[in-house]
Amino acid sequence: MYLTDERWHELLRVRATDPAAIERAYAERRRRPSLLSDKETLFLVAADHPARGALGVGSDLTAMADRRTLLERLLIALAHPAVDGVLGSPDVVEELLLLDALDDKIVIGSMNRGGLAGAQWEIDDRFTGYDADALVRFRLDGGKMLLRLVDSDAGTIPTLQACAQAVTDLAGHGLMAMVEPLPYHRDAAGALVMSKDAASLARAITVASGLGVTSAYTWLKIPAPQDFSVLDATTLPVVVLGGAPSGDPAGDLASWGGALSHDVVRGLVVGRTLLYPHDGDVATAVDAAAQILKEAR
Repeated sequence: MYLTDERWHELLRVRATDPAAIERAYAERRRRPSLLSDKETLFLVAADHPARGALGVGSDLTAMADRRTLLERLLIALAHPAVDGVLGSPDVVEELLLLDALDDKIVIGSMNRGGLAGAQWEIDDRFTGYDADALVRFRLDGGKMLLRLVDSDAGTIPTLQACAQAVTDLAGHGLMAMVEPLPYHRDAAGALVMSKDAASLARAITVASGLGVTSAYTWLKIPAPQDFSVLDATTLPVVVLGGAPSGDPAGDLASWGGALSHDVVRGLVVGRTLLYPHDGDVATAVDAAAQILKEAR
């Protein structure tokens, strides 16, 4: 068991009695010297979903609400030698720091989580997490931002502007800006639906690539496209996101493998698919994803 009762209760004790321990943990974290692995790939586990109120996995609408279970699964994933690090909101990152799980790991801080899942203002995705100054102060390795593009929703405009400023600010400090551009539209019922066609994805990539005063430190985080020519729209380094589990683990892995073979793709950022696999075996799910990345690169 990775998160024993003793470790769990000690985490709760420190949370309640020694809040300054978090800043000490940031300062003492042993950083990895390079963003990429020796094979010039990057494999991150994503855990910023709860901060946006996106807790569901399959039919379980609150799967990610149990924090002890989430942390246990993250500890299992991070223990795998092929996993380079984590992408998380401040609370999750700090809990992993207090559990001594992030030495020699890449840590990307999630910046905008204000577009709560299902909220009327969801597309106006305010920056409510890390900012560039905090990422520098806490010695993290970059910042990630979500940019959902909906032509019919004016909430896209402030999010675009805020993402552009974040890209500029991060570049000013020499930190990676990981932009996740996702084209969406509203269906007849008004629900948000991701547009998965090649033209929409390519357009989103080109919009995200042009944000800020420089693209020197910009990476893109995009879903594995069915049409791999979509990836020809950029020279920026790309990581493929895992998305929600489809119920077909083999199909999910196969879709990542094809995209990972493209020249601009450097790796994977996967959350629920690995942390909450259908059979509950996190270690095996992570191992399978690591093997796909190894074979593709």
